[in-house]
Amino acid sequence: MEITKEELEKFILQSGATFVGFSDVSSTVPQQLKGLQFAITIGIRLSDAIINEIDDKPTFTYFSHYRSVNSFIDQLTLRIMLFLQERGYNAYTIPASQSIPGAKTPYSGVFPHKTGAVLAGLGWIGKNGLFIHKDFGPAVRLGTVLTDMEMEPCDQVMPSKCGGCNLCVKACPAYALTGNEWEIGMERSRLVDAKACSEYMNNNFKHIGRGSVCGICIKVCPFRRKTMK
Repeated sequence: MEITKEELEKFILQSGATFVGFSDVSSTVPQQLKGLQFAITIGIRLSDAIINEIDDKPTFTYFSHYRSVNSFIDQLTLRIMLFLQERGYNAYTIPASQSIPGAKTPYSGVFPHKTGAVLAGLGWIGKNGLFIHKDFGPAVRLGTVLTDMEMEPCDQVMPSKCGGCNLCVKACPAYALTGNEWEIGMERSRLVDAKACSEYMNNNFKHIGRGSVCGICIKVCPFRRKTMK
């Protein structure tokens, strides 16, 4: 049973997503997923009240919030996959937080959520190496469903709007950010030292929770504060 992109978008938003976007990722998916050339990007906005509590380290509440949102995203992408599969399409979910040992790009998963989000015209990559949503800044978490359902993708990638701002670079306790401004196709290593970031969190925040995340670069970003009332 065929469905339209509009029907799919309505289903996703009614299921709890804050935003959704669609993109053609045929040139970026790994070889084993080449038949799934379209990406559905879904996003959940994080709590500003919880992020505001972050100072020089993550809080126990932020860690729990981060994990809860990831779990919700995984449930939501599962619902989308089942929705598509029941209508005759193939679909493949990418976990909200995935790091595969031995991956070609260290500290990465099967497919980067940020790639789909950028190609969908939803935002850009900040100097903190995070996805910056055009409305909500970096205070979002992403999920991805790859599918063979054909849809009209966005054909306009947003350029970086970070400009001369270096608040995240200065605030990073791991000194993991280069200060370079993102451009499409740029290697992640030119923006952030993922190893330095991961090791700093592991060495300093393990008592807060396994796989704890810092959140400092999210808190200081002006594009998050623009959305706060």
